[in-house]
Amino acid sequence: MATRGELFKQRMRRTRVKLRRVSGHRPRLSVFRSNKNIYAQVIDDVRGETIASASTLDKELRDSLSKGCDLEAARKVGGLIAQRAKAAGAGDVIFDRGGYLYHGRVKALAEAAREGGLSF
Repeated sequence: MATRGELFKQRMRRTRVKLRRVSGHRPRLSVFRSNKNIYAQVIDDVRGETIASASTLDKELRDSLSKGCDLEAARKVGGLIAQRAKAAGAGDVIFDRGGYLYHGRVKALAEAAREGGLSF
């Protein structure tokens, strides 16, 4: 029987394989959610480099947030990653939720990124 961590990695791998099939070489907006913070990166898999990143630990957001693990924090990170990705020239991305459900903080980040101008 597989452990919880192994099942999570299987879901993450399955998601990434499907994304590579349909991505059309677009950059990937990857989300990592921990118990205390949320992180987002726009990654160019062709060149193997990070185009833009944002998290609740950024100096711009850290002071204005009461907690780094709530919906409001995820919305602010989504807006910030959209702003930074557009400034770097990546307005059209593909959303990588990893092994997480599209619900709660992950969904809030994605919707804020869409409102910020990213299209996926």
